[in-house]
Amino acid sequence: MLKSLKEIIEVISIMPVSEERKKILQSLAEFIQKKADAGERINLNFICTHNSRRSHFSQIWAQVMAEHFNIKNLYCYSGGTEATAMFPKVAETLRSQGMEIQKLSETENPVYAVKCSENAHPVICFSKKYDDAFNPVSGFAAVMTCSSADLGCPFIAGAEKRIPITFEDPKSSDGGPNMDQIYLERSMQIAAEMHYVMSLVSTQNQNSYDGK
Repeated sequence: MLKSLKEIIEVISIMPVSEERKKILQSLAEFIQKKADAGERINLNFICTHNSRRSHFSQIWAQVMAEHFNIKNLYCYSGGTEATAMFPKVAETLRSQGMEIQKLSETENPVYAVKCSENAHPVICFSKKYDDAFNPVSGFAAVMTCSSADLGCPFIAGAEKRIPITFEDPKSSDGGPNMDQIYLERSMQIAAEMHYVMSLVSTQNQNSYDGK
């Protein structure tokens, strides 16, 4: 793990997650655990309306926390009900938290490579529909990160499980004096909740290994 990111994760690890949110997150932890116990590939597709903010934060932090807890064979994707572009403030916020981010294309919908450690494969991020060919077509968890996407997509073809874990949209702060703060707060919240989910899986795997 990159040194600066590791320091941020130490802060994230002591951030509180409410009992209400823990109940919401339990379903995601159970899906991951079931796949891990079966030795199957774990595919998570984080879905939001525009695949521009919350779904990218969630995709990246889930992958980072899986790496942090050494959860193998877990792959994170994201998509939207429509494609737009990953909002630049998302990359800027994650970079400020210690990730290495490379912009691979200069288009209306840029492609980004996000790295959390020197030797890990980068997370590839760009805005796309949830059923884009880049994403898995079956056996995945569709993690709905905004209520409008959850309501607007009553059926996700190929999803093994649909899990609503919604977050408040930081878009409301765009152009305002608190924009940096709001984006950082949302990133930290999502990071803390993905840390909680992966810590449950890690603990259960360790208990199983120890014969407990």
